[in-house]
Amino acid sequence: MPLSFIQRYRMQLGFCLRVTVAALSALTLGRLLGFPMVLWAVLTAVILTQMSVGKSVKATIDYSLGTLGGAIYAGLIAVFVSHLSDAAFAAVLAIAITPLALLAAMSPRFAAAPSTAVIVVLAPTLTHATSLASAADRVLEVALGGSVALAVSLLVFPTRARKLVKDRAADMLELIADILPDLFLGFTQKSDEDAIRALQRSVGAAFSKLDSIRAEARHEQMTLLAAEPDFDPLRHSLLRLRHDLVMIGRAATAPLPEALQGRVGPLLARVANAAVEHLRKCATALRTGGAPPALEKLDEAFDAFAGEIAMLRRDGLLRELSVEAVEYVFALSFALEQWRRDLQDVARRVSEQADRPMRHENNDKS
Repeated sequence: MPLSFIQRYRMQLGFCLRVTVAALSALTLGRLLGFPMVLWAVLTAVILTQMSVGKSVKATIDYSLGTLGGAIYAGLIAVFVSHLSDAAFAAVLAIAITPLALLAAMSPRFAAAPSTAVIVVLAPTLTHATSLASAADRVLEVALGGSVALAVSLLVFPTRARKLVKDRAADMLELIADILPDLFLGFTQKSDEDAIRALQRSVGAAFSKLDSIRAEARHEQMTLLAAEPDFDPLRHSLLRLRHDLVMIGRAATAPLPEALQGRVGPLLARVANAAVEHLRKCATALRTGGAPPALEKLDEAFDAFAGEIAMLRRDGLLRELSVEAVEYVFALSFALEQWRRDLQDVARRVSEQADRPMRHENNDKS
């Protein structure tokens, strides 16, 4: 297998190895412990072995709750409700599944409860065990599979959710840097509004990916294996960056007044270039754990734009424009000033992540 392929798909290959090890470990332990249906332990181990430690923790908690609740409820129904005939057996199955399906619909945490009820009710017809024994076996099988999944996630090429959060945040910053030049072109030439909206949606999708993995990092912190700072401040900074980028995108749907393009257009291009460089360096710092870039070049670009707008006001050139054009210029100035503060805030949040040692990072690089 080429080294470049291994490096590119390192996380995916690690996940494949973890799932395989989890399945074989659950099979071996299940047979050693004499489980009647080791199949369920193996399936549980495979299902609960996730891409990150945090996601495995969350999946194990949710799956265990659903299994325990479904096993207890279905076991009691099967014991206390007679089901000697086929019709009675079907009624017991319906009574066992219906409320648990409603519970699963109301809370995804209990998604495993209906399937557990089916296994508890039907398994005795295959193994000739009692319903309570079937319920107990099911709980033990899930306990074994979940324990194996957690152990393998922690020990076999573990991927920390906190590292994935930083990678997704870096992806979002790099995406914004990629689309920024095209977005700022709208200030000097007619832009495609549909294309701009598509660019904005791509940033929103990147933020959604970040948000989902951030929840996994919280579960990872619950294990006391990653005593790291919360990612909420970084998330809030990226959210503000995205919202103000939407404001800039709306302004870019119409070019600047022709009277201003010669003086303001190059300064906007300078702002865009400085912001692109700043965003890429922040992304690199997040990936490597290094320090964020200095703000001097970014501040100089924004100061030059603000100074030119102030000079246009002093020279009275803005008074020669229509009311709509003046409002457009001031709205753009406000949006860029907000975005400047957003970029500065992102640098501070990146600095917070770099100031603390990245525990367990050696394992992440395996």
